[in-house]
Amino acid sequence: MQNLTDEEIIELYFCRDQQALAATQQKYGKLCSSIAYGILGSREDAEECLNDSLMKLWESIPPNRPNRFAAFLSVIVRNLACNRRAAQHAEKRGSGVICTALSEIENTLAHPDTPEQSIDTIALSDALNRFLGTLPKETRVIFVLRYWGNLSIKEIAEKCGISQSKTKMTLLRTRNALRKQLEKEELL
Repeated sequence: MQNLTDEEIIELYFCRDQQALAATQQKYGKLCSSIAYGILGSREDAEECLNDSLMKLWESIPPNRPNRFAAFLSVIVRNLACNRRAAQHAEKRGSGVICTALSEIENTLAHPDTPEQSIDTIALSDALNRFLGTLPKETRVIFVLRYWGNLSIKEIAEKCGISQSKTKMTLLRTRNALRKQLEKEELL
């Protein structure tokens, strides 16, 4: 199968053509597996999450017509992976790195539970990308390692060659600046 554009893939979904699933997996399978594996830490769980994500995507398009297909799909994968991880570690809820990291930022960024809410998340994602582009490189790296890479404070400090207290303070200040920016753009 040739590489299709995102618009062509979305059109296949609207036509209810099952080739949409194969085209999505061909074009974005590695990205989705990488996101799921980063959260779940298991190739088998990541593969199941990818399959669940494709099913959720099939149910979501139509009626949704995402402007940024990759972002739309990434949100679905991330949410399903986080939900799967939470279910797997229910007895340890709140003690894991991912739970901790997400709880730190949950008051700043909304977590969409449905594909409809994911559309709003795309606007939020654009605002987040603009915000990250304004940050100094070190601050941006720390923020991304924590909230996208799901690294612990200690791991980030070691990777960046800084103290844990500087890492914590940088994250706090960055979250506060992000909140102000999102409020300014009326996204919160």
